[in-house]
Amino acid sequence: MSSPTLNALVYAMRHEADGIVSVEFRPAAPGVEFPPFEAGSHIDLHLPNGLVRSYSLCNPSSDRGRYVVGILNDRKSRGGSRYVHQQLRVGSTLPISTPRNNFKLQEEAPRSVLVSGGIGVTPIWCMLQRLVALGRPVELVYCARTRKEAAFIADIEALAADKGVAVTWHFDEERGAPPALAELLAGKGADSHFYCCGPTPMLDAFEKTCEQLGYANAHIERFAAVHVEAPAATTTFVVECERSGKTVEVPPGKSILDSLLDAGLSPDHSCKEGVCGACETAVIEFDGELDHRDGILTKIERESGRTMMICVSSCKGKRLVLDV
Repeated sequence: MSSPTLNALVYAMRHEADGIVSVEFRPAAPGVEFPPFEAGSHIDLHLPNGLVRSYSLCNPSSDRGRYVVGILNDRKSRGGSRYVHQQLRVGSTLPISTPRNNFKLQEEAPRSVLVSGGIGVTPIWCMLQRLVALGRPVELVYCARTRKEAAFIADIEALAADKGVAVTWHFDEERGAPPALAELLAGKGADSHFYCCGPTPMLDAFEKTCEQLGYANAHIERFAAVHVEAPAATTTFVVECERSGKTVEVPPGKSILDSLLDAGLSPDHSCKEGVCGACETAVIEFDGELDHRDGILTKIERESGRTMMICVSSCKGKRLVLDV
């Protein structure tokens, strides 16, 4: 079955920038409290049109009783963000997931450098507020195509002025070029922790830049799984389910998750796109190699072979043993 959900009320919707709205959720039933969350967390919205979409929380993690997400009306929307912008209204109720965190903030780092691209500012803004509240050294690099398409500018400027936070603004329209991350991140300290959320080209450039500059503590969050041309599986393999005792065949073109569901098992899942983390499953043993296609695990985590997102990832061998 899918992960447990909370019944949420759309308490407020606010225009934050061109094409971006924030949506504030509160418990739909009186006397109910939302679970606490950490900076970097996201929730899944189970929309009335049948889609499930993940959005990062952007309000302070010290808040109790509300979740706020920022949502871009994506030009390439497959129905999720478009529904929110065109049909979701204050007073509506819908199921949401409990918060999950695939983008954890290292609060004790000697220094944190936060880098956002466009709507990727949502978890970054949450992180910035948390680090400032803790009195930790932090700076922000905020990139967007235009100033009018950048959310939370006034709030960030107010916080920066009040607490003395260094903020670098880069708007492509004003600078006449995309951000040069090597210049923006140079000299920030090898022991600093670096965080980036934004579109795929920016994340790829961020990872490459951090590697070139010798920054080992680089963390990213992707909006979508990394695109890979090859099919998820070209031959049938067997999944042995350690806890349930079942053995399930996974044919070419079918996900491990769907194969397990069809076999009567009920692993947690939500987005089915490799970005929410709900279906992350411990790997016990495998032949060949794992074919990771999610947008969550780091290179080190993939190489360890200890876990995988069974909605999109696969196995190139004949046998895979999972903790299911």
